[in-house]
Amino acid sequence: MTTTQTLSPSHTHPNNEIIYPQGEFWSDEPPLETNLHLTQIILLIKCLEWLWQDREDYFATGNLTIYYSPNQKKSEFFRGPDFFVVLGTTRNLKRKSWVVWQEEGKYPNVIIEILSDSTAKTDREEKKEIYQNTFRTPDYFWFEPYSLEFEGYTLIRGKYQPIEPNEQGWLWSEELGLYLGIYEDKLRYFSANGELIPTPEEAAIQQKQQKEYERQQKELALQQQEYERQQKEYERQQKELALKKIEELTAKLRELGINSDEV
Repeated sequence: MTTTQTLSPSHTHPNNEIIYPQGEFWSDEPPLETNLHLTQIILLIKCLEWLWQDREDYFATGNLTIYYSPNQKKSEFFRGPDFFVVLGTTRNLKRKSWVVWQEEGKYPNVIIEILSDSTAKTDREEKKEIYQNTFRTPDYFWFEPYSLEFEGYTLIRGKYQPIEPNEQGWLWSEELGLYLGIYEDKLRYFSANGELIPTPEEAAIQQKQQKEYERQQKELALQQQEYERQQKEYERQQKELALKKIEELTAKLRELGINSDEV
């Protein structure tokens, strides 16, 4: 049942003053434009969570509102990156948004925007400027899942400078300690030595394949041991057969009155 409370004049606010909510700040981001955008964000989150499964000092999420008003107001200064990582914080997955003034003033260390027709200009210009000048986010990337446009910037002396790709076209993130690069038309992480960071599902398949490989290797080792045992047994039997023939020949020579030592 819903009850309605009538406010007395003493409870009204003069001059139509706007009252800002003081409770929890919920994320207020629009729906993602395509399934490719959704799966790409989920992929970035899942792979990083698998890689950092033993860590509790980071927060990685997607399509979540960041509130950063210096006046601590929900109604002004907020952005919702498609994907971001904050380091040196707690891995509280119950966060409904990222409220900078409630998070020790921390901003994202890494932001990745997934470009679309309606957001590309904003991501390349307005958001880039905000992430550079206000957020001071060290690493900023954007990726277009259809055209595969991929660029990255790192903050040097207060200004974003393009990150130079390596021979594979991957871009290094100093904050993550990982490369970002395109693999099978998706933006993926790669380790410093070039290994693809798997999804949990890929890791499970790899572990299964590794176990099967180890089983086959063990089986081959047992087969090799059995072959060596049989080879030794054959050699022993051949040696016994040869000795037996020598003994038979020696006995026959004796019957003929021939000393085998003199032969």
